[in-house]
Amino acid sequence: MEINKNFLHTLIDIAKKAGDKILEVYGNEALFDRVDFKTDDSPLTLADQYAHLYIVEHLAKLTPDIPILSEEAADIPYETRNTWTRFWLVDPLDGTKEFIKRNGEFTVNIALVENGHSTLGVVYVPVQDLLYYGYKGGGAFVSTKGAEPIRIQSASFEMEDESLRIVCSRSHMSKPVEEYISKLNSPQTVSMGSSLKFMLLAEGKADIYPRLAPTMEWDTGAAQIIVEEAGGSVINNETGSKLIYNKPILRNPHFIAFGNKKS
Repeated sequence: MEINKNFLHTLIDIAKKAGDKILEVYGNEALFDRVDFKTDDSPLTLADQYAHLYIVEHLAKLTPDIPILSEEAADIPYETRNTWTRFWLVDPLDGTKEFIKRNGEFTVNIALVENGHSTLGVVYVPVQDLLYYGYKGGGAFVSTKGAEPIRIQSASFEMEDESLRIVCSRSHMSKPVEEYISKLNSPQTVSMGSSLKFMLLAEGKADIYPRLAPTMEWDTGAAQIIVEEAGGSVINNETGSKLIYNKPILRNPHFIAFGNKKS
């Protein structure tokens, strides 16, 4: 499979049209109010389901030989997944809580994972018609309202710098994160929802995103490769290694994402 201009155009179109499905619910009160809850008490909207169905259908047409793991269909046994060397990792609506709050801070995330590593990622922000993408060795890019993509780069910094820009989860702040921030030198903090936290790092608008609380693989796969191609990193807080994917348990370890960290 070659990641060329036509392939990227098709993949981006899938993400954008899934975003259109989300906005259909976002703008319709009767559909918007239909919220269920999963077994872990996380919310599930019609927008999650519509976007999931659209993405899965069209990825299957684009690459019929590549399996798909989506948040909304994640009950695939590890014995099956363990045979995959390559698969699509999808979060049809990342930031469902932000969707319900109607603050616009939600995204469509599609990643290609190969041998445990994210190698291609698309993050689309439906409300803003804002697109981010990156692929291994190809760089990271942003495009606004269909304009030509612009290459993006993380900002350089050192951990000893004053006023480091720290981005935190709008809906999932934790005490360990507060303690981490307290040890930095006069940090500035900003709250943001969904994968947009990573995108602030990729664009050089923030320096560090500490996530010392639970996340799942589909929350990070697409964003990680974009951050990495922009010059940043997403690091397991215990081992110091990159996050890996398709583990027996799909929960991520606690991690810290950085821009271009020099020390």
